[in-house]
Amino acid sequence: MPGVTSDSGEFNSLSIVPHSFDTQAPKVYPLHIHSVTPPLARLSISWARGNALRVCVLQSEDTVQDEKPGGEVVEVKLTNVEGGEIPDAQWRRIAYGSVAPFALLQSRKNSIDTSHYDKDWWEHVMEYIREINSLLGNSKPSVSSMIEDPKTVLKKIEEPTSLKPAWELMEMFYADRQSQTWIPERLLDWLADFDCLFSATQPTVHAKLVAFQEELVTIQAVENDPEYWEVLSSALAVGWLDVVVKLLRLHGSYLFDQLGTREIENGLVEAVALLISQMPRLRLVLPTEKLGECYNTKPEFMKAWEKWRGQITKLDCSAFWLQCDHQQTRVGLKNMLQIMLGNANVLSRVTYHWIELYISHFLYIRPFTVVSATFIIQFPLGLESMYSLAQKCMHLKPISNRHKLMGLLIGILEENTEVVLAECSRSFGPWMITHAIELLTAGSTQAEILLHEERSKIGGICMEELHRLIYAQILSSHAFTWNIAPIYLTSCMKQGLGLLENLLYKQPVQYHQVLLKSIEICRLNGLDDVSCNMMKIAGVHYWKHGKKGSAVFWLQQARDEVRLNRIAKQLYNFVGKSVSDESFKQWEGMIELLGTESKTAGGLEFLKKYRDFRRSLQQVQEGITIDDARKAAEALISLMRNPSTPQQFWLPLLYDSLKLLNWKEGPLLNVSQTNLLLNKLQELSLARLLPGFVDAELPPEALKSVRLALATNLGRAILEEGLNPPGSSRLKEDFLCGISHDSPHARSSKGGTVEPSRMGFIL
Repeated sequence: MPGVTSDSGEFNSLSIVPHSFDTQAPKVYPLHIHSVTPPLARLSISWARGNALRVCVLQSEDTVQDEKPGGEVVEVKLTNVEGGEIPDAQWRRIAYGSVAPFALLQSRKNSIDTSHYDKDWWEHVMEYIREINSLLGNSKPSVSSMIEDPKTVLKKIEEPTSLKPAWELMEMFYADRQSQTWIPERLLDWLADFDCLFSATQPTVHAKLVAFQEELVTIQAVENDPEYWEVLSSALAVGWLDVVVKLLRLHGSYLFDQLGTREIENGLVEAVALLISQMPRLRLVLPTEKLGECYNTKPEFMKAWEKWRGQITKLDCSAFWLQCDHQQTRVGLKNMLQIMLGNANVLSRVTYHWIELYISHFLYIRPFTVVSATFIIQFPLGLESMYSLAQKCMHLKPISNRHKLMGLLIGILEENTEVVLAECSRSFGPWMITHAIELLTAGSTQAEILLHEERSKIGGICMEELHRLIYAQILSSHAFTWNIAPIYLTSCMKQGLGLLENLLYKQPVQYHQVLLKSIEICRLNGLDDVSCNMMKIAGVHYWKHGKKGSAVFWLQQARDEVRLNRIAKQLYNFVGKSVSDESFKQWEGMIELLGTESKTAGGLEFLKKYRDFRRSLQQVQEGITIDDARKAAEALISLMRNPSTPQQFWLPLLYDSLKLLNWKEGPLLNVSQTNLLLNKLQELSLARLLPGFVDAELPPEALKSVRLALATNLGRAILEEGLNPPGSSRLKEDFLCGISHDSPHARSSKGGTVEPSRMGFIL
């Protein structure tokens, strides 16, 4: 799709988005060739379907062997740097599934009531977010077992893609007003669902738990394993309370044969597990599978938190610790109490990357952090404190290979809309930024101003329209997704319709379904001229490839009389000129396509009427009644009156109608109708004198027979009507003078003959 040109004169100035060829190193894709060996003589590269290249490798003639082929064709699939996180089929499912929510939101944006804009628009955005989020996958286990394995700490789920956590981050900080009062809990849930994604680039609590769970089946006394207490501390630090309590219940003191001798130890373990399961949680709703006590308001939460902290302090100072004989249990439980008391050093030691440490600070050091509609309030600091805390955590937990989700989270906490846009575009692709713009503009005034400001450097369009055009360009480049690109192009006010026209004109018209889809898109968007032109293109294409019927059909739909008239002139040379001519039958199927609307037939209107007349005339020759003969005569008059009837068919029509003109039971044509035919015959005599006249291929006596028949019918019609209309005597005299004196038809009704000296009218 063409972009906005600039005055730079560079190659990339013709693209919608300027590219810098120096920013990325060239990528190397392996070419797997099996049957062709070097040296190679020729290499041909072309685009295949989707994001694949078709490479044709030809071997030199000197090295070609008789038993082996001299060339090979292979396909090279172009992928992103990560090797394609999401398969093509899933990408198409996401692309198609997001069309309806996007189109509905744009429709509601244009029709929303301005008096209730804030409330209504927020509800519409949240519905849009939920529908898109459902497309990106489910982070919960799809099937749960009826009997749980006590040593199964983490349930097996399908590993999510990076799109879903990125989408939920945007929702959390920009759009969902309800979750802004419990951001720490939302971050805790977010990390619990997506911490597995960070395992590919750095150590994580999730990876530690997965590794320990695999070893758990071989460990007899878990309390003797130092890794057991490390995993407990790490899971507690990030707030995975259900995992921690389940692991604590695996302690050896819970065994029946150990209760009598390890009563104090078991009591301490159970006391810590009880405190963990009663941890206050500031959130709206607490799922049933999660532990803790839910509080909706901050005052109630603060009161419960102080009480809970007091219980932890009391247990930490208890004398029962001196009676616990198992040192590893005593040290491990005391370490867990320090985590719940908010010991920063312990939290830093048991977490693995800065996001885990960041969330542990909110849980145990800054538990009263809440968010209003526009900023975060934390005794007394705002959103800046969240970003400064993130910087502190990054300093304590530096990483060499930063995950793309971390870059997005930093941009959000930094309140830098440009960084958020850049991370969405660079790390998550055009789909993400196109659909996430609605979240940005819903929750940030700065983002709305930045995205809706028109910029002269990109052709006077805004950033929002630019990203939609880029995404539509990607959709239109694939045969499976081009038909949903118009949804995004029509939402672009400046350049959308123009690029949509270019997209439609590029679609192949030889594929019937593609052509129908293009016409439907034109109808929905009011592009009647484009639809008409596509029909014309299809008609010309089919005519050139010998599909005459399809060509006539599409040209008729386009009401292209100019081309229909040209086709008609070509067909006239092939249509049979006589009723008995069999060459006409091969065109009857195509003539049926003309239908009943004569306005759309152009010059082919004559062929339809000619076909009907031939059928009527055939019945007359087979000896049908007088009513059928009159219908045939009326069809003849209709043809001769029609201006679309070519002159080269006038004489053949009259010659085929001799039986009608010489009808024994009486004249079928009245005086005025006969005069019409006489005038046509006279016009034909003048036209024969002009250059380029095409004479009909008829017998030599055809002209004389038509003259005699018309003269006879005129006389019989005059006698039958009993009157002599003005002008009819002159025509009668002229045509009687042209009849041979020795012809039996030259005799008058009284038995006289015509004088030979008056035979001056010769056709």
